[in-house]
Amino acid sequence: MKKYFVTGLIILLPLTVTIAIIIFVVNFLTKPFIGFVMKYLAETKIKDLGFFILSQEQVIKYGSQIIILIALFFLTLLLGYIARWFFVKTLISVSDKILHKIPIVNKVYKTTQEIIKTLFVTDKKSFKKVVLVPFPKSNTYGIGLVSRESPKTCSKIQKKDLISVFIPTTPNPTSGFLLMFEKKDLIFLDMKTEEAIKYIVSCGVVIPKRRMSKRRKK
Repeated sequence: MKKYFVTGLIILLPLTVTIAIIIFVVNFLTKPFIGFVMKYLAETKIKDLGFFILSQEQVIKYGSQIIILIALFFLTLLLGYIARWFFVKTLISVSDKILHKIPIVNKVYKTTQEIIKTLFVTDKKSFKKVVLVPFPKSNTYGIGLVSRESPKTCSKIQKKDLISVFIPTTPNPTSGFLLMFEKKDLIFLDMKTEEAIKYIVSCGVVIPKRRMSKRRKK
């Protein structure tokens, strides 16, 4: 019976988590507009409809969310298209400069902007290499993602070439430790970032299928 329960749990848990995340995202995106759209639909003939086991109120609510999601999708496409126009690019550039000059706001804005550009826009290989690092002590290892070279001031004061490595925590990889290591202390793995994240999130249960190549980079 234990085997059956574990098998069922393996099937059910990922599905439940996926559905919960989808519901959260849908509610988050539609919440600002749901009241207005539901009020509009309530005044149409759809209020007299039922759909299988759904009540009239549920039909109006879910119908409103579908309409909002479709509208947001096309609005996003439209904004992306408009943003490519020269005039709009200039306007965005001016707005960007203004935000960079506002105290406090510029700190948050510039930091967020740099992170987004690094992750999604630039061709830098941030978080593309998976490594083993001596963590939390010299005789144990943790899986880390290479960010990029450490700040020059850090390498200079230590008189060593240092590399920044992000070490995600288990089972939540969005938090972790940002540490700096010498290149010779990093053991580069033949493992994709996605495989490393799966391994971390699963607390070591999901083993990457790719062979790991424990080569120290000179």
